[in-house]
Amino acid sequence: MKKLSITLTLSLLVTLSLFGQKQRTAGQIFTDIQKLNTVGTVLFVAAHPDDENTRMISYLSNEKHLDITYLSLTRGDGGQNLIGSEIRELLGIIRTQELLAARRVDGGNQLFSRANDFGYSKHPDETLNIWNKAEVLEDVIWTIRKLQPDVVINRFNHRTPGSTHGHHTSSAMLSVEAFGMAGNPKMFPEQLEYASPWTPQRLFLNTSWWFYGSREAFAKADKTNLCTVDVGTYYPVLGKSNTEIAAESRSMHKCQGMGRTPTRGTTLEYLELLEGNMPIDRSNPFEGIDMTWNRVEGGKKIGEKIGQILKTYDLMAPEASVPALLEVHEMIALMPDNKWKDQKLQDLTQIIRQAMGLYIDVVMDAPNAAPGTTIGLNVEVVNRSNIPAKLIKVDYLPLEQDSLLQLQLTSNEVYNFNKLIDIPADMDYTSPYWLNEDPALGMYQVEDLLLRGLPETPRSLKASFLFEVQGVNIRIEKDLEYKYTDNVKGEIYQPFEVLPKAFVRIEEPAFIFGNADPKPMNVIVQAGVDQLKGSVSIQLPKGWRTEPSAFDINLDRKGANQLVEFMLYPPSNASEVELQAVFEADGEQFDRSLTLIEYDHIPTQSILLPAKAKAVNIDLTIAGNKIAYIKGAGDEVPASLEQIGYQVDQIEVGTPLKELQKYDAVVLGIRAYNTIEALRFYNETLFDYVRQGGTMIVQYTTTWGLKMPKGEVPPYPLNISRKRVSDEQAEIRVLAPNHPVMTTPNKLNAGDFDNWVQERGLYFPDEWSEEYTAILSSNDKGEDPLDGGLLVAELGEGYYVYTGLSFFRELPAGVPGAYRLFANLIALNKQ
Repeated sequence: MKKLSITLTLSLLVTLSLFGQKQRTAGQIFTDIQKLNTVGTVLFVAAHPDDENTRMISYLSNEKHLDITYLSLTRGDGGQNLIGSEIRELLGIIRTQELLAARRVDGGNQLFSRANDFGYSKHPDETLNIWNKAEVLEDVIWTIRKLQPDVVINRFNHRTPGSTHGHHTSSAMLSVEAFGMAGNPKMFPEQLEYASPWTPQRLFLNTSWWFYGSREAFAKADKTNLCTVDVGTYYPVLGKSNTEIAAESRSMHKCQGMGRTPTRGTTLEYLELLEGNMPIDRSNPFEGIDMTWNRVEGGKKIGEKIGQILKTYDLMAPEASVPALLEVHEMIALMPDNKWKDQKLQDLTQIIRQAMGLYIDVVMDAPNAAPGTTIGLNVEVVNRSNIPAKLIKVDYLPLEQDSLLQLQLTSNEVYNFNKLIDIPADMDYTSPYWLNEDPALGMYQVEDLLLRGLPETPRSLKASFLFEVQGVNIRIEKDLEYKYTDNVKGEIYQPFEVLPKAFVRIEEPAFIFGNADPKPMNVIVQAGVDQLKGSVSIQLPKGWRTEPSAFDINLDRKGANQLVEFMLYPPSNASEVELQAVFEADGEQFDRSLTLIEYDHIPTQSILLPAKAKAVNIDLTIAGNKIAYIKGAGDEVPASLEQIGYQVDQIEVGTPLKELQKYDAVVLGIRAYNTIEALRFYNETLFDYVRQGGTMIVQYTTTWGLKMPKGEVPPYPLNISRKRVSDEQAEIRVLAPNHPVMTTPNKLNAGDFDNWVQERGLYFPDEWSEEYTAILSSNDKGEDPLDGGLLVAELGEGYYVYTGLSFFRELPAGVPGAYRLFANLIALNKQ
């Protein structure tokens, strides 16, 4: 084989993913070669993380060996979190990473649009009004043009608006519209600098019996327009069935409680043809679409060569296929430029690396560094095969630094070396790109077209390795990582981050004033470099002031932090403002906080957000002082209640009745009955507390996933439904104006229900016994009134409250009326 010159077109470039380095098994390498010999693409479209059909994605990747991408229009920011207290943008970060973890399991790829999950929507008209429809449509068309899929599959039905979540229907409507527009060069012509017009050949709806109302109705339905696919395939080379892989993938959606038990055996999926010609063979939705190398100019011989490699592949010696794979590399590299060339070269280089057991690690001395600083790294390279290989050089991108090595890699011998690199002073931070600008209600703001849709911020800081393998030059880029050893978990990888020289954070997200007394405001400054000096202050709107106006900060080492306490004084009048903390040092201003999200199932995430807090001066009276809080699925209500003067103790289930009696109220966090098994045996103790004069406030729960019989949740019968009021500005009608909830100690009025966020409430009861008093009524446009959002019942000498109102969103957001209403609930036993 002749030696290839080191040029961009004849060297292969592949970037190894973050979150550690996984060596593929011999069986997985074989499936990778099968995929290398398939030239076809599918796009699967839906609205949220967890909407995707992992059985179908895994089948298309592992059985059909297609390039399959899931386009989730949102990042799931508007949902709930069962594993922590993160909501909104931070929850979107978790769900983004869970989707990427799911794709690592099932073999798919992941993309997004700029749409923001603003919460539940009952109709696509509302959804597309809050989203910028034109921009989301643009993103779907951009995805089609970039990927050039042969087939698009929708998860939801575009023809049934109002029958399901408005986001769901909107995703299908936009996909259908984009299918017909993506091939029109007059649509979004600015995209054509980077992509070409493209019209897929077929559009399907991945339908199911639940689209028909019942299994019985589906069994009777006309299926002449359906393709039927058995996705229950067993893969001997992997030792798993497709449905087992799909269950593992689905179970990565941990913050939504989506853990699944694997199933086995025949499993049918149905694809309804929406656009294109119907296959004659209804079991093959891709019939008639050439997905071989024959579709590529000059590709026939490549397909034949890969076919020969598959026939002779040795599961006991994957490296034996490397010489033939290098021949394929040369054949692809010499092809004219086309859509498949670069992608298949990247896939092929990864296969060659894996077949050789070529281990490449670049580990930084610290988990992060600031622009303009120097940091050390360690490189480890091992060729765990008998294939001759030479490491020619390592370039550090985008730096003008390199290491010229000409190092012959002896089989299974470890090569280590260290290097100091300089982080450019103008390097961008690696925080999630879609959070760099303040989002609108329905859209993230992303100006850079090439960033749109990417699941993560691309890492520009890389190590680029140039190898020579049997005369072929192969270039492999490695994202930089930080690695440490945990005494229990062992080796842990996390992404290396480029972060500011300083971080500043206001400790509380909101400050609620019910009188003129000042409140302490703790501000934390953390050093991102050694020897940090400067001053921190608060940018204040007119009428607000702090004492002092600024603090000097002197931190001697990276990671050190200093907490300072300002006294925040409100104006005399009612006011609702935003405060911004700013740290100044060496002529630079730093106004971002650093939030770390750390869970075992996803990589550690470093998020930069504005160092802001909300301050609200309201007319507020509280009665009572001590609250016991039983944490459910995770929320920030306890900290919010402390803001208005309550002592909040987070208690354990099992706290004796005698201890409960010292509290003015016991509050259960959201979905407590869905997450705490022991509540089943503790509920009667809580009811005894109420009977003896206490107040018990239960925030929303769901009947799905209850840890106890639903009839045992409340003291008197009520039926929890899935009904909700998703319009946060929907009219609130007072049903019991003279009830203490509306009058004491705060006299509530219509203004207290202004400026709520995301929704009025969710999972309202729709039936209840006469012991309950319904306080409020509301409904979304065109729907019947829902009166079960706030129910109060006397039980013995005390009060039991069940509420679906979304206090878990309103209180952290600083909504004044929500505080006044909750204070009245706590005061019920003070009447």
